[in-house]
Amino acid sequence: RPPARGFQCAARGCRAHRSAGGALVANVLRNGSVLLQWGLRHWGPPPRPAASLRGFALNCSWDGTYTRFPCDSVELGAACRDYLLAEAHGSVRYRLCLQPRYAPPRPAPPAQCVEFRVEPAAMRDIVVAMTAVGGSICVMLVFICLLVAYITENLMSPALARGG
Repeated sequence: RPPARGFQCAARGCRAHRSAGGALVANVLRNGSVLLQWGLRHWGPPPRPAASLRGFALNCSWDGTYTRFPCDSVELGAACRDYLLAEAHGSVRYRLCLQPRYAPPRPAPPAQCVEFRVEPAAMRDIVVAMTAVGGSICVMLVFICLLVAYITENLMSPALARGG
């Protein structure tokens, strides 16, 4: 996947959640995916040369319980500035923490964490599907009622007329 440089969260299809330090942003998209973006300037002044940055560690949890899912303990390269979590579960509270890794002896700065909840897209799809099925059932019932009325009018009436 090519990096999403300059991605801006549009109000209709996305909600942006920023970490307390401002370094990490979780762009929660309507399709259930989450685009994480970060920058180093929010972690404070860089060490001597920027070359001492070895990469990033991304840790995830949901609902406060440590759970394994695709982005659990991911190691990212030093040039990486975004990460796409393709399939996040709806109605689950996520906590994602990102920490830069520097070469010794420099200690790692504290992790930047962001919390968010993904909108349950599947529930919206179920409501649409149920509405479509309900509408189809109503149309079928109308046709059945019309058929019963037609049969009653055309097949029963002549039999009664002949008998009289």
